[in-house]
Amino acid sequence: MRVVSGIQPTGNLHLGNYLGAIRNWVRMQDAMEEGNRAQVAEGGSATKNECLFFLADLHAISMAHDPAELASGTLEMTAALVACGIDPDKSILFNQAQVPAHSELQWLLNGTARMGWLNRMTQFKDKSGKNREGASVALFTYPVLQAADVLLYQATHVPVGDDQKQHLELARDIAQKFNGDFCDEDAPVFTLPEPIVPPEAARIMSLRNGSAKMSKSDPSEMSRINLADDADTIMKKIKKAKTDPEALPSEKDGLDGRPEALNLVTIYAAVTGESVDDVLRQFGGEGFGAFKPALGEVLIETLAPISQRFRELKADREALDAILARGAAKARERGRDTLDATYSALGLVRG
Repeated sequence: MRVVSGIQPTGNLHLGNYLGAIRNWVRMQDAMEEGNRAQVAEGGSATKNECLFFLADLHAISMAHDPAELASGTLEMTAALVACGIDPDKSILFNQAQVPAHSELQWLLNGTARMGWLNRMTQFKDKSGKNREGASVALFTYPVLQAADVLLYQATHVPVGDDQKQHLELARDIAQKFNGDFCDEDAPVFTLPEPIVPPEAARIMSLRNGSAKMSKSDPSEMSRINLADDADTIMKKIKKAKTDPEALPSEKDGLDGRPEALNLVTIYAAVTGESVDDVLRQFGGEGFGAFKPALGEVLIETLAPISQRFRELKADREALDAILARGAAKARERGRDTLDATYSALGLVRG
């Protein structure tokens, strides 16, 4: 089993990022490692199940971007992933730009992908808006690079949310057509990846507006808990979070029409692993004067070691560069045979 997944290298990561994709990545990594140990303990094959996680810096240039921010964001995301529990000794962590095979394979697959397929991709329509003629070619062919990202490593499984299911289907279509057009039936080049639908992540909203997602683009620092925030800052932000004057209900239905209250209870439940109903059974009838300090404490307990490690790593450029370089070397090795087989299947002669 080989899991491949990527994430855009944006900086200034916050609680919503952690409780969304990053925590699920750590759980997948640990489950794969536990499976490997169990397999060896039972005297099974030493074949290694593994995760490859990459910073999608090549994808980032499909939109207008600041080069300096992209470079710093890539390093900051690396620091955040490691601080949150991605272990470079258990998983392969790298950035796309250090593995040229991603863009090489994308070009080779462009001959198999079809304009009609790409025209149906909703992400291009969403991101290009009313200015489709002014959008970059990279934005249009973005899904082919996504296909190359997973097909290069013979990924067996790819974590997908609702917004990525269409892109994984495209990757499977490209792989199927390529195998059918250029390969013997019993010797396909590409594995068809299967989707993994992670447990539904908590939807974390702004601390200043319970109807808007927590976002790094919000001009108010008080709207989010950043991974770099220290304990005092976390408690201050929680205590100043927008709420209403009513006490907490004892059941979830009582949070209807109370977006700020629902958000804080959701955060507490996501961090502790409890259900919203469990939290309300504990705090129902109490006001936010009692609930907010309790929420601040569980956040500090969870995030303090992450924040400390994140700040240490962020300040150590040499360590981050080394992590990405080691991961890229492993990724290049994993992808070499697939890239060679693709060239060969297409009849391209290489020295």
